[in-house]
Amino acid sequence: MQKAIIGKKIGMTQIFDEKGNVIPVTVVEAGPCNVVMKKTIENDGYEAVQLGYGDVKVQRVNKPMMGHFKKADVAPKKTLKEFKLDDMASINVGDTIKADIFAVGEKVDVVGTSKGKGTAGAIKRWNFSRLKESHGTGPVARHAGSLGACSDPSRVYKGKKLAGHLGCERVTIQNLVVAKIDAENNLLAIKGAIPGPKGGIVVVRDSVKKA
Repeated sequence: MQKAIIGKKIGMTQIFDEKGNVIPVTVVEAGPCNVVMKKTIENDGYEAVQLGYGDVKVQRVNKPMMGHFKKADVAPKKTLKEFKLDDMASINVGDTIKADIFAVGEKVDVVGTSKGKGTAGAIKRWNFSRLKESHGTGPVARHAGSLGACSDPSRVYKGKKLAGHLGCERVTIQNLVVAKIDAENNLLAIKGAIPGPKGGIVVVRDSVKKA
């Protein structure tokens, strides 16, 4: 990973390119992020940087975390995440990372937490087909249907797709294109949709599967 930043999903809109084509984009407030901690092989057994995003009131930070931020001489942050970057030597504690680390046209991966939808049926959760709604099917058109095999093995296999909790899980969308950058306001316009609700925390990082 060469670069990464923590941000907040603002919402979707559309912009126009030079030819007048409409581009649907998601606006992300990317940073500014401060380097709160730098982990080394000597002290921690691995190399990584810890980035902090989003200011938080001092009275909402406990004493151990307050000491953590004071050691880095950084204001308290709401979100902390670690990244293992390629060029660790050029990054120091207290540095500020902004949206301008990315360039227009660059491909990125966006990691977020999908919208929670509570308990959902098999049709909504796994895209099952409905049963026929005629000829005596009864009020079970949206049920999952038969689950098991015959008398052998007389049980339902593990991993069977069933109704249950849907959403509220980590989702990564790969190979999205940065359509526009507003470095002054730390905004990225990323082509397409990204996971999560408005105001959700996301991570934007360089793509690992570039074409």
